[in-house]
Amino acid sequence: MAGTNGYRDSHVRVTSRRLVKASDSTIKPHVVAVANLDLLPQPMPVSMVCMYPNNKPPATDFDAVVAAFESGLPSFLNHFFLFAGRIATNSLSGLPEVSSNNQGAELVVGESCGVALASLDDGTTSQCLHSMELPFAANVALSVQVVSFACGGFTVAWRTNHLLVDGSAMSLLVTSWSELARTGTLSVSAMPNHNRSLLRPRSPPSYGASVDDMFTPLDDTERQVNVLTTQQSFVERLYHIEASDVARLREAARREEGGRRATRVEAVSAYLWKALAGVVVGTADTRCRMTWNVDGRQRLTASSPELRSAATLRNYVGNVTTSVIREADVEEVLRMPLPDVAAMVREAIAASDYGEHFQELVDWVEEHKNRRYVHTANLGLGSPTLCVAAFASFPLDTDFGFGHAALAVPTSELRARMCSGRVGIMAKPGGDGSLIASGYLWPQLAAALESDEPRVFKPVTAEYLGLSAPLLRRGRLGRLLNSHM
Repeated sequence: MAGTNGYRDSHVRVTSRRLVKASDSTIKPHVVAVANLDLLPQPMPVSMVCMYPNNKPPATDFDAVVAAFESGLPSFLNHFFLFAGRIATNSLSGLPEVSSNNQGAELVVGESCGVALASLDDGTTSQCLHSMELPFAANVALSVQVVSFACGGFTVAWRTNHLLVDGSAMSLLVTSWSELARTGTLSVSAMPNHNRSLLRPRSPPSYGASVDDMFTPLDDTERQVNVLTTQQSFVERLYHIEASDVARLREAARREEGGRRATRVEAVSAYLWKALAGVVVGTADTRCRMTWNVDGRQRLTASSPELRSAATLRNYVGNVTTSVIREADVEEVLRMPLPDVAAMVREAIAASDYGEHFQELVDWVEEHKNRRYVHTANLGLGSPTLCVAAFASFPLDTDFGFGHAALAVPTSELRARMCSGRVGIMAKPGGDGSLIASGYLWPQLAAALESDEPRVFKPVTAEYLGLSAPLLRRGRLGRLLNSHM
C-alpha cells in the first residue's frame, strides 16, 4: 500500500509546501552550466536525512523549528543562490544546466500520523528513512523537508540532485545552514565557491586507457546484471562503531610501535577487506576488490598551484569525486596482519597523481557528454567488489539551534543495476568519535560482521540514538532502521 508521500507504508502527511526565495534582490538571474565532473554521477535525487530526538528538556517546539527555516532560508539562499533555481536541459547541447532566476527552493512541512521515531521498527532503514523524505519535482534544485513525530522529535531532509552536489558539497549545505541559523552570519572560511570553471578540459582532451576502462555506458544492459539479481542479492544495514572500537582498530592497524596510526578510513577499510576476503574464500572466486570514493578538493588544492590560489576549492559546491580500486588474492588478505592490509588501503588511495587524474576525467567527459555512464567496478562483474564512501572526512554540523541530530545519513535512489557492495561511513553528529556505517551488503558479509567478536559493527538501536521515551514502545531501531542505502 502506497503512503501519502509516494513511498510504501509512509506515515507522513504534508501540511504545507511553499517556495522560499533568496532575499538579495541584487543577484541577477543567470544560467549555470554544470561542470564536466557533474556529469559523471547519475542525475538522481540525493538527500541528507537528519533525525532529531526530543530527549532533552525543554521539549522542542516544532513551530519554532519551522519558523527557523522560514526566517533563515532567504539569507541562506543568498549564499547558495544556485539552489533557488531550476534544473533544465539546454536546447542546443542537450546537456543539463541550472536556470538561476530565484524561482525558490521548496520548504515542505509534514507530520507523522501518530507515529513516534522510536516505534518505526517494522521496516528496513531505507523504508524508514525514505518515509521521512517527501517527493519533489525533478527540476527543483533544493527541497528542504521538515517532519514532526508524535514523540516530539523531528527530521530534516535536505533533498537535491546528484548533478549539483557530491557528499562534501551536501555536507557543506547542512553545515552552512547550521552556522547561519545559529549566528546570523556565515564566516569567510565557510563561504561556498560556485565557480564551475575551475576544472576545464584541455584542448585537445587527453586521457589514458585506464580512464576509459573505468566506465560502462548506462544503457549497455548486456554488461549489467538483471534487476531481480540486483534486488535479491543484497541486504541493507545501519551500524554504529563506538569511539573505543574506532580507537582500537586504528591502534591495531598501526604498522609499527611508535609509528603512524592508521586513519579511521584506513582502519575500518582494512577490517572490511579482511571480512570480505573471509566470505569469498572457498568460493569460485580467488580474488576480491575494494574501491574508495576519493574527494578531490584537498588533494587537488595541494597538488595544483592554480587551484591553491583559486577561491578555495575546499568549499566548492559541485562534484569533485573519483574512485580508486585495488584487487587482491583473498588468501593473501586473510594471511596479512591488519597493519599490512591498512597499508594496502593507504597505498591504493595515495597511488594516483590526482592533479593529472582529475584532469583526465574532465577531458574524458568532454568527449563522452552525450551518453550516460556508470563506474564499471560497481556493476558486479568480475571479482566481488566492496566500495567504501567516507563521509566521515567531511565536516558536518547539524546544530541549527535545537541541538545536534542523533543521526545524519546520506541517501540516494540508485537506478542502475549495480551489484557491488557499498558501505558509507559517517561521523555521528556531536563529535563523540563514534561512526555510523550504512551498508548495502551481501547477506554473507552482513552475517560475518554481525557475528565477529569482539563486535565492531553493532546494529543501530532506538536506545543508541536516544529515541526511546517512557510512553513509547521500546522497539529496536536495528529492526526499525535495520538497513540503508
